[in-house]
Amino acid sequence: MNSLRAVIFDVDGTLADTERDGHRVAFNEAFEAAGLGYRWSVEEYGRLLTTTGGRRRIERYLQSRGHSPTEAAALAAHLHRDKTRRFAGLVRTGAIRARPGATELVSALRAEGVATAVATTGTSEWVLPLLDTLFGLDAWNIVVTGSDVTALKPDPAVYRETLARLGLQPAEAIAVEDSANGVQAAVSAGLRCVAVVNEYTRDQDLSGAVAVLDDLARPEGVSVLRGPPQWAQGLTVAALRRLAAGVG
Repeated sequence: MNSLRAVIFDVDGTLADTERDGHRVAFNEAFEAAGLGYRWSVEEYGRLLTTTGGRRRIERYLQSRGHSPTEAAALAAHLHRDKTRRFAGLVRTGAIRARPGATELVSALRAEGVATAVATTGTSEWVLPLLDTLFGLDAWNIVVTGSDVTALKPDPAVYRETLARLGLQPAEAIAVEDSANGVQAAVSAGLRCVAVVNEYTRDQDLSGAVAVLDDLARPEGVSVLRGPPQWAQGLTVAALRRLAAGVG
């Protein structure tokens, strides 16, 4: 029976509600500051999230609006730097919240000697301040960001790097994700993966996940969208240990 030695978390939409009222707002502020008339609505931003990485997302969007590849690349680099600065400002104000149950789960894992790690597409410039604000950086054994790898999710590079830094085999760890791209990245790295959906990812293809929940935890339990009944109390350490052992 395998022993659970680490849980590897995504950040955006998984550990924290960052997308709709965080990144999207910062992107729109950057567009306005640059004198551009673009504004991403809640619905449009959801569609754009199929492209991982903020800079790539902007670049592809600009090309779809008629900017040449060269112009789009240069403008996206500028906009992304400004957006990152603005998002970090939102983090410092406390505007970004952890998802219900995230703080408790991380604390419980560490109390039971299970390593906690982060594998995210986001850049270190905002990921580290966010983790520090919501959890404290000492809550994490390893943090690997999009600044540390060249290929972003759904490529498994960030998970492979995280496992290498942890010194673990995929069978000794579990991933927690919220999106199809994230689940694909984790599974491609050989990890079993639990998906915890949000409003943007609920209807995505999460067939690679071993269980799909609608939240990390709630006092009254969570809806199990796909998975065994014992997951109804949320993502607990006990449930994750059963998953590591291949029994739930």
